[in-house]
Amino acid sequence: MFPEITDPFILVYWDQLGCGMNDYPIDDTFSVDSYTKMTVDLVKAVRSDFPENPINLFGVSWGSVLAANAAVRVPELVSRVLVYGQVITDLFFSQEVFDTLENAWLSRREKEKLAYLKTAHSIGQKDIISMAALIRRHTEGYQAKNGGRAPMGKVIWGLLTSPDYSIKDFKAVAVNGTRKNPSLFQELIHLDLQSTLKSITVPYLILQGDTDIVTSTKYAEAFVKESGNENLHFAVVKNSGHIPGRDGMAYVIEKGLAFLYPVQ
Repeated sequence: MFPEITDPFILVYWDQLGCGMNDYPIDDTFSVDSYTKMTVDLVKAVRSDFPENPINLFGVSWGSVLAANAAVRVPELVSRVLVYGQVITDLFFSQEVFDTLENAWLSRREKEKLAYLKTAHSIGQKDIISMAALIRRHTEGYQAKNGGRAPMGKVIWGLLTSPDYSIKDFKAVAVNGTRKNPSLFQELIHLDLQSTLKSITVPYLILQGDTDIVTSTKYAEAFVKESGNENLHFAVVKNSGHIPGRDGMAYVIEKGLAFLYPVQ
């Protein structure tokens, strides 16, 4: 599906436990640490299969959490890390999100919901889904208006025609065993990766869409500048939100490949 990546690299696609061809019921015994361990296991397996190849990690959003954690746990096995939409802290519920939504045209019911979310002592899975819906409906936090849509048709067609995928696997990309696990959502909204990122010891590039407020681009840029970690690099992707559009994907491929595969 992405010859720009698969021509210069051996690309390993990972269906995490609980989705796609690895669909499996995920209960509350599974945590961020569980998935971090699985990520490390995957890195070790790739190292075993390709002992002479450098291993680069590429993660988006939730994948940025696993990439950061794995890079800290096994830095000797990881060459470089590229992430888009880095989770750092205050996921979904940052002050920037509330300020942006309060300045948007919300219905009376939506305003009441936002006011509740701003003062709620505890946040449930339905509350997180409600906040995500407000961001998606009334801001460019997820998808920028300019920059074009990502070529999802190409991705869907690639999955449907893949010899590795069945229709059941394809369905489990969206409807899968993670649906009944609220604990991972809770961990994510309370996650703070600041100390983890400050301790990164391998080259690590964070790409952020300029309209992204889900994982705040303003905060991420300021954090990288103030971190004092020379391994952390940062670039803003114009006309792109938390989900890269057409132009955003082109930038990710161009900038990302140049970072992962520098000319010697």
